[in-house]
Amino acid sequence: MEEINKFFTTKNSIQSISESESNQTADYLEVIKAFSRITYMSVYVIDYQKQNFEYVSDNPLFLCDHTPQEVETMGYAFYFRHVKKEDLELLLKINEVGFDFYENLPVEDRKLYTISYDFHLINENKNAVLINHKLTPLFLSSEGKIWKAMCLVSLSHNHQSGNISIVKQGTDEIWNYDLSESKWIKDEKIKLSEREVEILRLYAQGLTINEIAEKIFVTGDTVKFHRRKLFDKMGVNNITEAMSYATSYKLI
Repeated sequence: MEEINKFFTTKNSIQSISESESNQTADYLEVIKAFSRITYMSVYVIDYQKQNFEYVSDNPLFLCDHTPQEVETMGYAFYFRHVKKEDLELLLKINEVGFDFYENLPVEDRKLYTISYDFHLINENKNAVLINHKLTPLFLSSEGKIWKAMCLVSLSHNHQSGNISIVKQGTDEIWNYDLSESKWIKDEKIKLSEREVEILRLYAQGLTINEIAEKIFVTGDTVKFHRRKLFDKMGVNNITEAMSYATSYKLI
């Protein structure tokens, strides 16, 4: 219990919820459950008042051989059991700097922000799997604190843990956290050309390089040229990683 308390400070702990705040949540879990049925990602709902998981969807890829109910019961103890030690320290750091960031936002804007980060889970075969968490507020308390949040878990397209960023819905704003400098750095999402978006969409349809070339009336070498530019922009090594990056940041 003492270890789990490391995740909770006065910034992300809520002591009580009013009746009007509680009424916000009527039947909302039914929507979450419906969403979990149509996505390959694992869905968590975190309750910062009760300091546990209110809901965990059924996805064996991210549950380390546990049932959703077992993970719900474990709550944050799941991380202490299945996250690499060095990455556990990273999660504590992300928890701290993430809530510091949210505390400095206007209350009316806080639901528009999503934090993303990568860390390793140790699965049932003792293998380290790099996963991505995207966490966004669901409900706020009257003081503007995050009361409940939804977390989407997927395989990461990166090659190492960290990669901490925060994006604001409806804008090109992105903040990347520099662990070595211990500070947030504001940037903008990368911008793709119409041709790059077109090629990504055709790749998403399962077309080969030659089929894409025929479709857009260029040579296969031209498709490869645009693909290489895409990889350089995104900092990825192959088309699978590029597709993951593009969908993650809503570029297509």
